[in-house]
Amino acid sequence: MVNYNPPFEITNTIIEYVADIAELVGRLNSTDRLSANPTLRRANRIRTIHGSLAIEQNTLSLEQVTAVLNGKQVLAPPKDIAEVKNAYEIYERLDELDPYSVDDLLTAHGIMTRGLVDESGVFRTRPVGVVNQEGHILHFGTLPQYVPGAVMKLLDWTRSSDLHMLIRSCVFHYEFELIHPFADGNGRVGRLWHTLLLSKWNPAFAWLPVESMIYAHQQEYYDAINTSNDAGESTPFIEFMLAAIKSSLIDAIKMSDEMSDGRADKTTLRWRQIEKFLKSHPFIMNADVRELCGVSAATANRILAGLVSEHKLVRRRSGGHWVYEM
Repeated sequence: MVNYNPPFEITNTIIEYVADIAELVGRLNSTDRLSANPTLRRANRIRTIHGSLAIEQNTLSLEQVTAVLNGKQVLAPPKDIAEVKNAYEIYERLDELDPYSVDDLLTAHGIMTRGLVDESGVFRTRPVGVVNQEGHILHFGTLPQYVPGAVMKLLDWTRSSDLHMLIRSCVFHYEFELIHPFADGNGRVGRLWHTLLLSKWNPAFAWLPVESMIYAHQQEYYDAINTSNDAGESTPFIEFMLAAIKSSLIDAIKMSDEMSDGRADKTTLRWRQIEKFLKSHPFIMNADVRELCGVSAATANRILAGLVSEHKLVRRRSGGHWVYEM
């Protein structure tokens, strides 16, 4: 497809991120710890699914997602449970998908939304406007009669561009959401396809929970999309996504190091997750600990009580709730 060039600018920030990420990938691959550790791979896959679905208001906690995928009974809306099972199925088939195939894209959407939406596995047939939480229209998706052609052009550009895959995959992600090709599930499929593209560049990305990093910075994710929409080009979104990818790699290297050489026990790892959370939040609550550590409310209380007794955290009342701060 000729003359299709998604608008964006290669900034110094983007170049620096690409160099940093390439170095981090080299460090991760040099140890081969991620590919050699099935426990870590599965934990990351579960975090990926939880993060991507939570962005779309799925109510299951990390602990509940883990339980569902372990075949346990979970008291939750059937739709939310079905979303988890569908997402896990398609992520497990990641290596079977051709990232430049329209048919595979439709197949992935069909599995991701199976039993959940009417137009599953097909492009939407009606116009759509993308709205924010206040109900304000952010932009209108491509008119339905032009969607198949727009998606094909985007896939062809992604395949044929000579730009680094780190940049190409971010551009694809943004342009895909702009087209908004499906009646529902665009965010989930867009993030899946971003991971797929990255995994074809380096297989380690199939097991990196970039989606959970996006979930941790959900507002910045939407802000980056909106800023790019306002600018008419995807540069702000590319910079945001590369930052999220870099953070995911740093976390993965740290976690694989600790799991491999036994430097840190479970208590220490949990504290590091909480400590990291508190660097960007004024305080932490029981519900936050449940999400971060994938534990029950009772276990979260024990973790917090232990950290208070060790004088790592201070407990106080705020708005009728107990909150904890450093």
